[in-house]
Amino acid sequence: MHRANGFSLLELLTVVAVIGILAAVGINYYNDYAIRAKLPEATSALSDGRIKMEQFFQDNRTYVGGPAPTATKYFTYAVSGASASAYTISAQGTGSMSEWTLTINQNNVRQTTAAPADYAAASMPASCWISRKKGSC
Repeated sequence: MHRANGFSLLELLTVVAVIGILAAVGINYYNDYAIRAKLPEATSALSDGRIKMEQFFQDNRTYVGGPAPTATKYFTYAVSGASASAYTISAQGTGSMSEWTLTINQNNVRQTTAAPADYAAASMPASCWISRKKGSC
């Protein structure tokens, strides 16, 4: 009697199922990693923007007309509420980061004002930028 070589259909389906499960878990972790890798672009530009606003204030004794950071790959920036003593710089996400909005003001108060549902907390923290799921800073 001759025995056939190769894999049975059951063995093949088992391998496909295991690969599918691993891929499903891996894709979620990868997406989370990709988002967390893009956030430092905004946080560093906002921190740099705050330094430039303070330098502008030292030269002009007002924040009115101070520079906003230039747009980056995933975020655009704007200065709002600029007065002689206050300002807010905001980073609005674009493309895959469009659900994100981060801010910083003259008192170095950092806040995430908009984030995807799985990152947002029940109430957004008022003193940090969210960088992990469930609103953790």
